[in-house]
Amino acid sequence: MISKKIVSVITSVMVFCCVAGVSLTNVKADDSAPKSVDGSYLTSADSSTGYTPDNERGQHLMDGQCSITKSGTKRIYTYGATTADHTVDALAVIVYVDKYNEKDGKWHQIDAFSKKVENDYYVATSKSIQVDRGYYYRVHASHIVRMAGSPDEETYSYTDGILVP
Repeated sequence: MISKKIVSVITSVMVFCCVAGVSLTNVKADDSAPKSVDGSYLTSADSSTGYTPDNERGQHLMDGQCSITKSGTKRIYTYGATTADHTVDALAVIVYVDKYNEKDGKWHQIDAFSKKVENDYYVATSKSIQVDRGYYYRVHASHIVRMAGSPDEETYSYTDGILVP
C-alpha cells in the first residue's frame, strides 16, 4: 500500500509537468502574426475602421474615417466620412474598395463611390457590395474640404484587410 504522502508527491509532480508542458508549448514564436500589405494588415476580423492621421488636420479639415464590415456570406458594408471644423463651402469623401491578389501581392481597386455636399461641416456615404469569397478586402478614402480663399485640404484614411471566408 502506497502512503498518502507518496501519492501526494506523485500527483504534484504530474500537475507540475502538465502545467510546464502547456506553458512551454505556448512560448514558441508567433508565426501567425498578420501580414502587412501597403499599410493594411490582412486579418480575419469581422470589421476594420481607419482614421486620418492626427498630423493631417488642416485649417478647416478636422478628420475623416472609413470602415469595412462583413455583412453576410458574400457581402461587405463600406463607409466613409469627412468632418470639417466648421461649415465650409464644400466637402467630399471618396471611398475606394480594394481586393487583395495573393499572386502579385497587391491591392486592386474593385469599386469606388463618392459624395459631395456644400455649405455643411459633415459628409458621409456608404455602400453594400457583393464580393467573392476567399479574398481579403479593404477600404481607403480621400477626405477633401474646400473653402473660398484657401487651398483645398485633403487627407486620407484606410482600413486593414478583412477576409471574407
